[in-house]
Amino acid sequence: MPQTLSIATPGRGLIEITSDLKDLAREAGVKNGAAHIFVQHTSASLLIQENADPDVGKDLLAFFDRIAPEGGAYAHDAEGPDDMPAHIKSALTATSLTVPVSDGKLMLGTWQGIYLFEHRRAPHRRRVIVTFNRED
Repeated sequence: MPQTLSIATPGRGLIEITSDLKDLAREAGVKNGAAHIFVQHTSASLLIQENADPDVGKDLLAFFDRIAPEGGAYAHDAEGPDDMPAHIKSALTATSLTVPVSDGKLMLGTWQGIYLFEHRRAPHRRRVIVTFNRED
């Protein structure tokens, strides 16, 4: 059965949701299988990225701002100057991830964390849907 995480974002940035996902896996009692994670938005995305050095997040934000800057000549600007760049950033990343689960744990590498990547400047409430496929 799908579970929903409701994530309040402070605006543009990376919000680590790894611990929330670990809690859901534990509550679901999944021993072995896979976690499928999906964000229900077109201006936010999901990433697996380094969680040890916060400079990684800063550099990612700066990179995406360079390739999809605000103030570009976009036709879609009904929701403000950060809207179309947010859609581009979402298109270049992922709206869903699959992570193996083994012995009840998400099989992430030592320095990996799962992030909701908020691409809009204003705070939002984002919905992340999580389902578990069981092999046990």
